[in-house]
Amino acid sequence: MYKLLSHNDLDGVGCGILAKLAFGEQVKVRYNSVSGLDREVEWFLENDHKDTFLIITDLSVNEENEKRLDAFYQAEGKVQLLDHHKTALHFNEYEWGHVLVEDDEGKLTSATSLLYEYLVTHQLMEPSNATAEFVELVRQYDTWEWEKNDNQQAHRLNALFFLVSIEEFEEKMINRLKTSNHFHFDEFEMKILDMEEDKIERYIRRKRREIVQTQVDGYFAGIIYAESYHSELGNELGKEYPHLDYIVILNIGGKRVGFRTIHDHIDVSEVAGHFGGGGHAKASGCSLSNEAYKRFVVETFHLEPLREDAKRNRYNLKHSLFGSLYKNQEETFLLYQENDRDWVIEKNKTKMERTFTSFEEGESFLKRNYAAWLVRDDTFVSYLMEEVRRKNKQV
Repeated sequence: MYKLLSHNDLDGVGCGILAKLAFGEQVKVRYNSVSGLDREVEWFLENDHKDTFLIITDLSVNEENEKRLDAFYQAEGKVQLLDHHKTALHFNEYEWGHVLVEDDEGKLTSATSLLYEYLVTHQLMEPSNATAEFVELVRQYDTWEWEKNDNQQAHRLNALFFLVSIEEFEEKMINRLKTSNHFHFDEFEMKILDMEEDKIERYIRRKRREIVQTQVDGYFAGIIYAESYHSELGNELGKEYPHLDYIVILNIGGKRVGFRTIHDHIDVSEVAGHFGGGGHAKASGCSLSNEAYKRFVVETFHLEPLREDAKRNRYNLKHSLFGSLYKNQEETFLLYQENDRDWVIEKNKTKMERTFTSFEEGESFLKRNYAAWLVRDDTFVSYLMEEVRRKNKQV
C-alpha cells in the first residue's frame, strides 16, 4: 500500500495523478497546504500501517517531523521525499530524501517531473508520450519556463486546474493519459479557457490601477491586494512596471502573501524566507504573519497607487529624439539622449548632475525614486510649446 502527501497546487496534484496512474487502488492521496503537511505526517506516523510506503512530494516537513521520519526509516519504515525547492536541500542528507532544483542539463525541475523520473526508473509505471508531455507542461508552468518559451499550453493547463475541482481535474487527466497518444485539451475545455482568458485580462486591467510602490530592505516592491489569478497578475505587473524588483500580492481573506518577479537577479524565495515562507526564485509565498502584515499592509496602506504610462501616444514616446516627458504629483522630468554615451534628465527644467548609460536606466531611476509616469501627448505638446515661448523671450 502507498500513501502520497503532496501540495495542493498544479505541481502537487500532478504528482497525485502520476501516483494514481502507477498504483491505482493501491495508493491513497492527500493534498495539503504548506502548513497542513505536518499534521498529515504526524497522523501517518501514529495511525498508519508500518508497511505503507509514504511518499511526500512538493512539500517538506518541519524539524520535528524530519527527525521522526528518519527514525521511522531507520526502523525499516518506507518513506521517500521528493522536492525541488532550495529550502529543502538539506533533506539530501537522508537516504529517504531526494531534492533536486535543476538536473544535469541545467533544466529546472518540478515535483511532478521528479516523481515521474522516480516511478519510471524504479519500473513502477510505464512511460508514455502523453504522460511525458503532461509532466513537461506542469514542469514548465511551475518553473516559469512557459513564459520564456511562450508555452501557452502550459499556462492553459494551470488555468484549467483552477476552473474545475481537484477531483474533476484528476479524473479528466487520468482518463486522458490512459487513452491518448498525446496530451491535448478537448473542445469544451478550449471554449471555457478562451472565456477565462478574457476574464483574466479584464481583472488585470482593473488591478493595474491599484498597485503601490515601496522600498523593502533595499529592494523596490509593488504591492497589490488580490484574491485571484496571482501568477498571471504578478507576471503582468512585473512586465508593466519593470523598475520594480518584485511584486507582493496580498490575499487578506486567505491570510497569505505571494511574491513574484520577472528578474533573473532577484530571488523572491529569499524574501519569503525572511517571513517564514519559501518557494521558487521567481514565485514564492508565506503566511500573513504579524511582521508581514506590518511591513506590507500597515506601512503602505496610505500610499497612492502608481500611475500607468500613457498608452496611445504618437509624440511623447519612449526613446524619442525630442525626449520623453514624465511627471509625478509635483514635478516634471524630461529624459533625453545628450550624446552618444549619455542620457540625462531635466527635473523641473533643471538638468540633473547624474547621467545614465541607457534610456532604460534613466527611466528606472525616475520610476524608482520619483514614482513618475510617461504623460499623455497633450501635456507633452504643451510642455514643448512653453519651452519654445521661453526660449523666444530669451532671444
